[in-house]
Amino acid sequence: MKKQGRVPRVLITDKLRSYGVTHRELMRSVEHRRPKYLNNRAENSHQPTRQRERAMKGFRSVGAAQRFLAAFSGISPRFRPRRHLMTATEYRTEMTIRFTVWDQITGVAGLPAAA
Repeated sequence: MKKQGRVPRVLITDKLRSYGVTHRELMRSVEHRRPKYLNNRAENSHQPTRQRERAMKGFRSVGAAQRFLAAFSGISPRFRPRRHLMTATEYRTEMTIRFTVWDQITGVAGLPAAA
């Protein structure tokens, strides 16, 4: 909000209690609304990140999660081809190629399986 150079007319948040405390401390003059669905635009913009966080639970710290997501966001699209544009045969062929290349790059294919 500092970059905007002006105070907002209305602040829309979800129903988390800590937002109310922050609002009272920082922006008393701004109207604070907490309706059920008006915050969806902001929440949906974070949806891809939230999906990755949900898929990979168990991080010990925020830093660890951020480091993982930074690397994972570059690797993940490799294994998510645009399936809706392919036939099943094309998809299987494409995924076989992608996993073969991935095994060559990472050197995993030559390792023996863990017993």
